[in-house]
Amino acid sequence: MTLDDYLLFLPACFALNMAFGPNNLLSLSNGARDGTPRAVAAASGRLVAFAIMIAIAGLGLGTLLTASELAFAVVKWLGAAYLIWLGIKLLRADAPAPGPAAAGPPQPLGALIRQEFWVAAGNPKAVLIFTAFFPQFVVPQDYAASFILLGASFLVLEGVAITIYALIGARLGRYVRSARPFRWFNRISGGLMIGFGLLLAAARKPAG
Repeated sequence: MTLDDYLLFLPACFALNMAFGPNNLLSLSNGARDGTPRAVAAASGRLVAFAIMIAIAGLGLGTLLTASELAFAVVKWLGAAYLIWLGIKLLRADAPAPGPAAAGPPQPLGALIRQEFWVAAGNPKAVLIFTAFFPQFVVPQDYAASFILLGASFLVLEGVAITIYALIGARLGRYVRSARPFRWFNRISGGLMIGFGLLLAAARKPAG
């Protein structure tokens, strides 16, 4: 891969990393509730899911989602149901009172990591990004090395995006002085998560 191609890949890739979706919404809400370090640590589940997807795409198995209506539909509906369930859970969540002592025990980090993992893994379009976007920059004569470089770069940039969203969430949470804004934040986040679930449920398998 030439340096020019790689420099073209980086900003295009970062735009995908920064796109507002269910995982970045999780980083935002986790940052507001639990602070930046825990939100970033929780997002390790997302990075593991994406690393597995990149490996699947690199091995050529990602074409199964493109070729099989059934495989795409199963992953799509499971992912959509999980997002809608998370949205309903956020809508019903109690808003913590302001102040660290009143916020109550934080949600276990392991549960947050699993949440990030399943939100990422439940979106078949993530695999399709790796099977449709990466090949535009892969060097056929050096397929493995170039795909690994692209995958590693994607994960690093995803880590940057995670940190940015977690920091924004933490900043929002720091300025909250009553439970009411948190209640509205939960409602907005829950509504958006349900919306993402409905959009995923309505998504069609790309032609190809």
